[in-house]
Amino acid sequence: MPQSPFPENRIKTGLTANSVKAARPKNKPYKLSDRDGLYLLVQPNGNRLWRMNYRFHGKQKTMSFGRWPEVMLADAREKLLAARRLLADKIDPMEQAKLDAIHASIAQAHTFKAISDEWLEKARLEERAPMTIKKYEWQLGLVMPTLGNRPITAISAHEVLLALKRIEKTKKYYTACSMRATCSQIFRYAIATARAERDVCSDLRGALVTPKVVHRAAVTTPKEVGALLRSIDGYDGNRIVSVAMRLLPHVFVRPGELRHAEWREFDLQRGVWTIPDYKMKMRRPHAVPLSRQAIMLIRELEHDVRLSPYLFYSRRAVDRPMSDNTINAALRRLDYGKDEMTAHGFRAMAATLLNEMGLWNPDAIERQLAHAEANSVRRAYTRGQYWDERVRMMQHWSDYLDELKGGAKILRPNFGNDNRAS
Repeated sequence: MPQSPFPENRIKTGLTANSVKAARPKNKPYKLSDRDGLYLLVQPNGNRLWRMNYRFHGKQKTMSFGRWPEVMLADAREKLLAARRLLADKIDPMEQAKLDAIHASIAQAHTFKAISDEWLEKARLEERAPMTIKKYEWQLGLVMPTLGNRPITAISAHEVLLALKRIEKTKKYYTACSMRATCSQIFRYAIATARAERDVCSDLRGALVTPKVVHRAAVTTPKEVGALLRSIDGYDGNRIVSVAMRLLPHVFVRPGELRHAEWREFDLQRGVWTIPDYKMKMRRPHAVPLSRQAIMLIRELEHDVRLSPYLFYSRRAVDRPMSDNTINAALRRLDYGKDEMTAHGFRAMAATLLNEMGLWNPDAIERQLAHAEANSVRRAYTRGQYWDERVRMMQHWSDYLDELKGGAKILRPNFGNDNRAS
């Protein structure tokens, strides 16, 4: 018969809780046997230690299960059973315990915060927009007190949900939903780098209040646009802010793209503003044809790159762009509430009225708005298309704005396809 891996003599009854408790120290260490190699080692100093003797590949080994009373008899027997199962699978329980300790140590180092910091650095290296990075940092800061020091493999869906529910209770429904998506990206990054096995955030779909989509406020009728442009012309605040407000309707880029505009991006001779990909929401470069009116407004700025690289620099530091709330604050100063007009609303204004003209290919309008084309083949095709039409469209748009500002009577367009520019 093959030799048993447990050399200790087996007994039928084993130890009891009372016998363990009653064990008293002697001058020399002694053993109280339980079963299947498990015994209690009683030392002269009174310590009572759980041990298991076993054989592995012919070698005698002793494994420790901890000290009584921290580890009670029932606990020691559970540890014994787990070790016996490993031996049955030809796995050394002591070596497995060492591996488990190493994995636990690694897991402790791979906290949610540590992996989040790596992911943010990766986003920076990929040249994500500064505002996007800032948004991620702000969102992750909200959950760090709860999740930051937790090993990412130990975080449950319920923990993430509790963190998000605290945000949701403040009525910030969009923030909570957006944070779930950001946390999900952290978990997916951990999976891709072999430090997690699943994205627990996927279990939370439908658990949060879905915010109602609220479109940014914008004026979109010719009469309202004319009144708005006259109000902007009457703005008596900072000169740079005044130029920015007057230029934005003519170029209708995103407010962040206008704020970060740099002199090196402009070719006023050719009438083109080329925005680099890292400043664009869709991470693709974007060219803006400049009308005569837009060029005149840019020339009103009495500084150049020797003062600041930015056209619209901050009043506090010329090496930084103006604040992201500057134009909205100026609109509030002109008595336009946030439910009436926003800096982003100039895009909706242009999209609405340009489409209503019936003169321009909708794809040319979408391309000028730098909207993403979902179809990759179509996107590749349209990227270089419509430039000549866009140049004509932008000049026509600026002329149209001048007419509206002057109070000219505007006739409603014919929506037939025959009037579209070729």
